[in-house]
This record gives sequence, C-alpha cells and structure tokens, in this order.
Amino acid sequence: MMSDKQAVLDALQVVEDPELEISIVELGLVYDVRFEETHVEVDMTLTSPGCPVAPEIMAAAHRAALTAEGVESVHINLVWSPRWDPKKHASEDALMDMGIF
Repeated sequence: MMSDKQAVLDALQVVEDPELEISIVELGLVYDVRFEETHVEVDMTLTSPGCPVAPEIMAAAHRAALTAEGVESVHINLVWSPRWDPKKHASEDALMDMGIF
C-alpha cells in the first residue's frame, strides 16, 4: 500500500516544537512531502536558524514519518527558503496558541 502526503502529514502531527509545544505541521514548518515509491522526502524548516533543538526535532520528524503506512525510508531536508513566517505558514489554531492574531 502506497502512502500519501496527507498520511505523512498526519504522522508528523505528533512532532512538536519543544519551545512552543505546537505541532510542526500546525506551525507550518513542513513545507513539502514528496514520494519516490516507498521513500519520502520531507522539506521542513525551523522557527529560527539558531534553533538549539534542531537535531532533536529533525530526528523526531524522521521517526514519525516512518510510521506512515507504506513508508520505508525518509530523508528530512532542512530548508531556510522561504523563511518561516507564522503569519503565512502557521494554522489559525497555532496562531491563536502563539497569541498572534
């Protein structure tokens, strides 16, 4: 069974930014999910380039994406373009949680 983008995004919902305690998906940090058969490429960013927990967040995203049905391997691509902007990328719920209206 092949997985799809939504299944991977659903799996990534469990990964939270430790400072904000909000899902990386809700924050809009996951920019893209691409498939090559059972391999998944995830393009994601972080809230800031100097994020001290970057390795932990990326490792958690890797582990979570592997739980999606049909996914056998995952590569997390850390990208800085476009620069993360909560007003553009985060969900309405995440914005409320962060106090941004």
